[in-house]
Amino acid sequence: MSVVSVRRFTPGEATTRQGSRPVLDPATVPADPLALFHEWYALARQELPAADAMALATAAEDGRPSARMVLLKTADARGFTFYSGYQSRKGRELAVNPRAALVLYWHALGRQVRIEGGCERMTPEESDAYFDSRPIGSRLSAVASPQSQVIASRNALEARVQELARVCRHGRVPRPAEWGGYRVVPEMIEFWQSAPHRLHDRVRYLRDARDGWTIERLAP
Repeated sequence: MSVVSVRRFTPGEATTRQGSRPVLDPATVPADPLALFHEWYALARQELPAADAMALATAAEDGRPSARMVLLKTADARGFTFYSGYQSRKGRELAVNPRAALVLYWHALGRQVRIEGGCERMTPEESDAYFDSRPIGSRLSAVASPQSQVIASRNALEARVQELARVCRHGRVPRPAEWGGYRVVPEMIEFWQSAPHRLHDRVRYLRDARDGWTIERLAP
């Protein structure tokens, strides 16, 4: 299996030194997009802050879209995961329209990854395990905050956190029933890489009927 080079470069370098950029070619990329994703993601985490930040787009039942930044937690053969309140706007939209799009953009590397597919809730056991691994402050905030709902003031929110901290100071902070993980199961993964003169490289993986992947080059 061929693997693309991941030598670090800047977008400015990519526009002035043709031939020095890494190769992104449908003929040489891995057959499995997850292998290429992990190669790019590992370099991004090594070189950049907040490499796990990604845009998540959802849509309401009437098709009205919305987007926000979330954090990628895991990426494996089952899909790409993040966590949120089920009653948040994203959670309500995913309940009626369980499809999502993700974008990870690493400007300093001149790279972007787009992911589209169905979105499902993770199991309670998976959500419990992740919730229990979070810092105590993050757990208390998740319990205290009615995510995406109108609140009277920040003072009221902070008072709620302080009260929960007092009540839970000698025990475990349980995961709220309306908070947990989501998994985007990819049907399409596109890799974009900066190239000279805006003739960028775009390689798209589409899941096929045999649960494999069709690999195509797209025009920039």
